[in-house]
Amino acid sequence: MSQMNPQEIVHELDKHIVGQHSAKKAVAIALRNRWRRKQVAEPLKQEITPKNILMIGPTGVGKTEIARRLARLSDAPFIKVEATKFTEVGYVGKDVESIVRDLIEIGIKQMREKETLRVKHLAEDLAEERILDTLLPPARTIDADGSDSSTESATRQKFRKRLREGELNDREIEIDITQLNAQMEILAPPGMEDLTSQIQGMFQNMGGNKTKKRKLKIK
Repeated sequence: MSQMNPQEIVHELDKHIVGQHSAKKAVAIALRNRWRRKQVAEPLKQEITPKNILMIGPTGVGKTEIARRLARLSDAPFIKVEATKFTEVGYVGKDVESIVRDLIEIGIKQMREKETLRVKHLAEDLAEERILDTLLPPARTIDADGSDSSTESATRQKFRKRLREGELNDREIEIDITQLNAQMEILAPPGMEDLTSQIQGMFQNMGGNKTKKRKLKIK
């Protein structure tokens, strides 16, 4: 996003949305201005008022899709709230905090996915070492007066090569897995969601996590 100017943002929107050039141009400029505001020093930042984006139009012209694509370009969480159901006959009301909470949950999920991708290679390396530790005992380290020091045996290296080449696929191993406590669902009355989540967390932390041996196949 930091490297994209309004013209490039409009070009990206053109790939997925037909027409609405004026709307694309307006939201692209507004989005770029928000990014520029974040780059200035704090005293000057307070003098620059960010402009919110309000799109008005009939159903099906692309308002939601423009917002969705902008959120993806700026790597921001996106939530869609249907306002029409709030105007139905008999509707009492909805706590605005629940809408904000949904947005935060989506943001947390998005950050978790990013962190998962960031540590993917590290997790794969750790999983490889754990599989080798299960198939073979940990390699001995021999260090007698600095004459001989080795962290991996030749046998371990051979198994590592076979594992990476897929020769050990579908082989069954037994490992220890930490069992998490079962999730407890508590129905909350309107306005009591925070208290309910605290009670739920308290019950989940009462019992310690246990380990259990489980047989899995190498893939």
